[in-house]
Amino acid sequence: MTRNIGVFAATVLAIVTFMIVPGTAMAQSYSGNWPIAEHIVYPSGPPFSGNPTYCLTLTDNGSFGFPHSGLAILNGSGFTNFQGIFQVANNLLIATFYIPDDNGSINGLVFVGPASKGSIGKGFGELVSGAVTVTGTSVFGPKGGCGKSE
Repeated sequence: MTRNIGVFAATVLAIVTFMIVPGTAMAQSYSGNWPIAEHIVYPSGPPFSGNPTYCLTLTDNGSFGFPHSGLAILNGSGFTNFQGIFQVANNLLIATFYIPDDNGSINGLVFVGPASKGSIGKGFGELVSGAVTVTGTSVFGPKGGCGKSE
């Protein structure tokens, strides 16, 4: 009888552990939308000055090489449902977009911010277009801060 109680207790402990672990992982998901307020810092002056705003929508499903990675969609400041990818590596969120221009070249737009426990902190954004690089600070707002998911 005592042996059966021990086996039962071990089984219950294993079941409870498996029930708790998925809940913890879900709490750390980056799925959802994140407002981004950017302030251009280099180069300064027209036409590169400004404070563009974006909505970054992430689907955190582990599909791009890291447990927290997946599809990224960018809206705002001239972009509508523009697709890219994101990854969280070494507590950094990196969202990358490749943007074709009218000359057939590919430009890159990247947003980077510290990421931990499902939150993203202040980082930077960078657009590389030919010989021009535009860099700015980026403040990621709270998850769900864009309103309805894009």
